[in-house]
Amino acid sequence: MAFGHEQLDVYQLAIGYVGWVYEKCESLNGSRRFTRDQWLRASQSIPLNIAEGNGKGSKADRRKFFEIARGSVFECASIQDVLVAIGGLDLQDSEFRKRELDRIGAMLTALGGRGFSSDR
Repeated sequence: MAFGHEQLDVYQLAIGYVGWVYEKCESLNGSRRFTRDQWLRASQSIPLNIAEGNGKGSKADRRKFFEIARGSVFECASIQDVLVAIGGLDLQDSEFRKRELDRIGAMLTALGGRGFSSDR
C-alpha cells in the first residue's frame, strides 16, 4: 500500500536528508552527542510532519504540520552551523546540504500556501 506522502518530492528529499544525517552522526560522540541527538530529532521531524500533515483533512491542519516541518528545516541548518563551528562537520559538506534544506523549505512553503512567512 502506498501512502500519499510517499509520492511527494519534498518527502523523498527529506528522507534522503535524514539518511545523510544518520551517516554523519555515526562519528559524533563525546561532548558532541547532545548536538547529535538534537540533529537526529530535528531531521526526523521534517518527513514525519510532512507525512502527518499530508494526511490531515483540512488545509489549516495540513499547513500547521508543514510549518512545523519547515521550522525543523531551519533548526537543522542551525545545528549544521554549530557542528561546523565545533569541528564536527565540514563546511563544504554543510553548505551543500544547506542548499538541499533550502529547497525543502521552499517546497514546504509552497505546500503550506498562504499562512506562514517565506522568509529564510
